[in-house]
Amino acid sequence: MSRQMLAGTKPEPVLSSADPIFRQPKRRKAGLLFIAPFSVLFLFVFIIPICYSAYTSLFQNKLIGGKVFVGLDNYLKLFQDSQFYDGALRVVLFTAIQVPIMLFSAIALALAVDSLKLHGTRFFRIVVFLPYAIPAIVSTLMWGFMLGIKYGLLGSLNQATGASFNPFAPETTMISIGVMVTWGFTGYNMLIFYAALRAVPRELYEAAAIDGASELQIIRHIKLPALRSSLIVTIIFSIIGTFQLFNEPNILATLVSNSGITSYYTPNMYAYSLAFNGSQQGYAAALALVMAAFTIGIAYAVQIKGMKNVLNK
Repeated sequence: MSRQMLAGTKPEPVLSSADPIFRQPKRRKAGLLFIAPFSVLFLFVFIIPICYSAYTSLFQNKLIGGKVFVGLDNYLKLFQDSQFYDGALRVVLFTAIQVPIMLFSAIALALAVDSLKLHGTRFFRIVVFLPYAIPAIVSTLMWGFMLGIKYGLLGSLNQATGASFNPFAPETTMISIGVMVTWGFTGYNMLIFYAALRAVPRELYEAAAIDGASELQIIRHIKLPALRSSLIVTIIFSIIGTFQLFNEPNILATLVSNSGITSYYTPNMYAYSLAFNGSQQGYAAALALVMAAFTIGIAYAVQIKGMKNVLNK
């Protein structure tokens, strides 16, 4: 007998390589191997471009001297640029009007599909989602030819009725772009809301109906509260998307005449024009970084505010 047994103490357990304490480092290595492809892709596609943009924003291309280090001069110049403020204000107003209309329409469509009173719901979901599958360039060309006053459907209607309505006049161009964006992304948001509604147990609706709740009361007290989390996600995605508005106005600028679309119509168009037409890559990089920081700040504020409301409810 050993001394430990004679002394009345239990012998220390012998650890084997099969114990969890030995498996933890192996699990960590396996986890790192799984995330390694994404980490490498994220580094080269996201981190390195941002770092390079920040580096480029500190330089200017001059006729004499070439590429010259200017520090924060590009940022100081940007905050005094009236064209930048004009495009940024236009995009902010566009977001404040277009996003609520789009999300309200998506919620209404999701509630209609979830009500089980709509015939052909599968076909309806496909039809509503189909515009999202069409590339923005193709949809803009389609809308441009359809609403153009010299050709297409609206031009023919104007000739037949003697009207002179022009949806691409300078004062209505942004409204037309809003129609295009809403048409393209309402179905995508509708599916997000519909998925959230499908997660609610049907028994809850039946119990509310047995208790005498009407359809409107079920929507107000059960369905709409179930959409809070998904609403936060869609608002954030929509803000990010609208702040990056580029394809629609850029194509319409060449497709439609006298539309009022300038090279600084949106911040992204302004950055593109500076970088590729004006050879001001440093100034364009500063503009892009400022807009990225502004977009992240707005999206983060919406997320914090939305999560507080969800938790408080």
